[in-house]
Amino acid sequence: MFNLEAAIAAWRRTLEHQRVFRRTDLDELEAHVRDHVEALGAEGWSEEAAFQQAMVEVGDYGTTEMEYRKVFWAKLKHQRALWRAALWEFAMLRNYITITLRNLRKRKGYAFINIFGLAAGLACCMLIALYIQDELIYDRYHEKVDRIYRMYVGWGEDGTAYGAATPLPLGPALHEDFPEIERYTRVHRESFLMQRGERAFQEEEVFLADSTVFEVFTYPMLRGNPATALEAPFSIVLTESLAQKYFDDENPVGQTMRIDDSHTFTVTGVIEDVPETSHFSFQALISMATGVPLFGDDWGRDWFWTSWHTYVLLPEGYDPDVLQAKLPDFTERHAGEAMRNLDLYYTLYLQPLADAHLSADMRYTLEAPGNPDNLYIFAAIAVFILLIAAINFMNLSTARSAERAREVGVRKAVGAARGQLALQFLGESVVLSLFAFVLALGLAFVLLPVFESLTAKTLVLAGNQYSVLGMGAFAVALIVGVLAGLYPALIISKFRPVHVLKGTFVRSNQGLLLRKSLVVTQFSISIALIACTLLVLNQVAHMRSQTLGFVQDEMLVIHFSMDEAVQGQNEVIRQAMLRNPAVVRAGFSSDVPSTQRYSAYSLMEDPEGEMQVRPMALYQVDFDFVSTFGIEMVAGRSFSRDFPTDSSEALVINEAAARYIGYPNVEEAVGKRFSQWGREGRIVGVMHDFNFRSLRSSVTPLSLRLNLARTQFLTLRLETPDLVSTMAEIEATWQALVPHRPLTYTFMDSRLSEQYRAEERFGILFQGFASLAILIACLGLFGLATFTIQQRTKEIGVRKVLGATVPQVMVLLARDFVVLVIIAFVVATPIAYYLMGNWLQAFAYRIDIGASTFLLAGVVACAIAVGTISYQAIRAATANPVKALRYE
Repeated sequence: MFNLEAAIAAWRRTLEHQRVFRRTDLDELEAHVRDHVEALGAEGWSEEAAFQQAMVEVGDYGTTEMEYRKVFWAKLKHQRALWRAALWEFAMLRNYITITLRNLRKRKGYAFINIFGLAAGLACCMLIALYIQDELIYDRYHEKVDRIYRMYVGWGEDGTAYGAATPLPLGPALHEDFPEIERYTRVHRESFLMQRGERAFQEEEVFLADSTVFEVFTYPMLRGNPATALEAPFSIVLTESLAQKYFDDENPVGQTMRIDDSHTFTVTGVIEDVPETSHFSFQALISMATGVPLFGDDWGRDWFWTSWHTYVLLPEGYDPDVLQAKLPDFTERHAGEAMRNLDLYYTLYLQPLADAHLSADMRYTLEAPGNPDNLYIFAAIAVFILLIAAINFMNLSTARSAERAREVGVRKAVGAARGQLALQFLGESVVLSLFAFVLALGLAFVLLPVFESLTAKTLVLAGNQYSVLGMGAFAVALIVGVLAGLYPALIISKFRPVHVLKGTFVRSNQGLLLRKSLVVTQFSISIALIACTLLVLNQVAHMRSQTLGFVQDEMLVIHFSMDEAVQGQNEVIRQAMLRNPAVVRAGFSSDVPSTQRYSAYSLMEDPEGEMQVRPMALYQVDFDFVSTFGIEMVAGRSFSRDFPTDSSEALVINEAAARYIGYPNVEEAVGKRFSQWGREGRIVGVMHDFNFRSLRSSVTPLSLRLNLARTQFLTLRLETPDLVSTMAEIEATWQALVPHRPLTYTFMDSRLSEQYRAEERFGILFQGFASLAILIACLGLFGLATFTIQQRTKEIGVRKVLGATVPQVMVLLARDFVVLVIIAFVVATPIAYYLMGNWLQAFAYRIDIGASTFLLAGVVACAIAVGTISYQAIRAATANPVKALRYE
């Protein structure tokens, strides 16, 4: 007979035996079954039938729950295993970190050398990378930069003397002949006196520009309409800073300004300031339509008057080589006949706007271009510094790791696996490198203002730039850490514990050879940098010490920008200035040494009596220019008021021009005929060559002609013990005669210094980076010497007991390092000679690379090496030998 209680008890025992459900779960299941049987019984079911039906309904739940419970407990078991493994790994990691920090505290000097050396190298590389990046992003802010091209001219039949200045008709002719050119624009630099009310300043960065300048370039306009701002004559657009200078916070659009006290301009727009990363910058733009009213009807019609800069905008996807192939026929159509008549040839080229800044061989640029060779040199220095820092890090890591052989033996004896030991060494090395990375970020931020002052750049670390540089430095630090840890991880970790613990462990010669090779590499780089630094500094000093052929000291240059009011009374102004006893000479000119405004395509009589085209630079001067600058005449005479025809028929040339015409004996050029810019006459004198341009280039042909209407500089030669009072008197005289124009002046020596400022900055940066590289190398050598001397402690003690003197011990310890430096000298000399030989080719006046420079670099490096290890050597040589014999 069916017994319900017995059936439920048996069913429950079965589930308890499976051990899937907890007791509370079984209680709930049993209560559920009883409720179900009771409900079915109320409907007339028998107890046996009701129990069987309850088992069917509860069975699905039981089975599902049982499966779920099995999976749950399996996962829980797996998770517990994972947690146990993670806790073990964390404990091991904590142990590794503890040991690493313990070793750092134990060897503070070693830790400092490693961390600081690598951090300094990384910080230096970050700064150099920032500088190079700044040079490479010039003009990239223009939205259409990939479609903008600068036109430039290659002079001569071979077209290899490049100049960025082009003729004014070039832009319209290109647009007319080639419909594929979407837009063109031209700019021309001038200097004007700008006035508004009582505010008057000489502005040097004023450009005439076509109205399309805003369609080609990206200059966001803050006020005004860019489509019409430069259409009408006498329209001017100001930059935001210049508008603030003259109008404060007023809206300048629609207001007027006076220029050179003779023309009224209407302000038609205000644009944002031009970014520093532009190959030319300006403070104001004047409409090109103003050119003719300002300069006359014949302004810019000549295809050989190259004083404008032309840019073209090409369609998207257009191949510039297609247009380049058409330019020779274009030049022939427009200027071919004139070129043949003048026997003067040029070729037109296209240059991507992004390449405009780094065009060191381009002449007549709006601003001094960058030098790509300097970027390569700085990049090489960055690599060298990083290499030295990395070598330091790896050298000291591998050297110190051998000290821990006994630790490896003990760890292996208690069960440590080789993989665990390798991970230990790798982890320590990576932790050190990451410490160096964090320190490098801080050093880069601290040194950034100093670096900016040296480079004369504003290097702003934007978020994305900082991220890229930071990730790069992090990657380098990580790689260096891994490489430095590989040797101990792979070599030291495989030592057999029985040999190490018995003291029969012998250090490998391979490790010693590796360290010596790294030291040679370090000092090869250091010696090369020392030699290059000496050559760079010598070249800059050589350029500054050159005799330029004219008086440079106490030469005051007043700039008046071809002001007609000044030109109309130049003799009155000159005589008034000469009444000042401190002014001994005074002369007017269109240019002064360091500038060149004009080049004249002249016809000169050659030795055969033929008139040949000989283009040359042109200064338009007064009678006193030559005497004011103290330029020596080597043949004939200078201009003289005793010869009235000099103002219309005389020309003075330099020795380079005489040789260019065909007269090796320059005296033969005197009396020869010339025809130049509508003036015909004879050469009356030949002056000594003087460097009217930078010493980067040799003296080129130069001609002087009398023309007071084109002068814009008044140069005063001073002799005064009280410059302050003299300047006050000169300014009072100027204001009395030219009240509308403030006195704008510079001194000739400062103008000349500005020419070589780029080389000076390059020399300072090179010197700084080289010194840092040498310092890092010395840190590494100091650490390596300390380690080496510690390894030879007992040997030193034995030698002292046997009678060795302190000098003998010092020679013994220093000898090995000196040999390495000598090997490095042999390696570095040809490398430095080749690199600096290429760099010096850019200078017309350059020093000779002699053996003395490299010998001095080698001696300096050797002295640095000996001085670096001398402290440790003296300390070891004077130590008590008893303590040395008890060492370890």
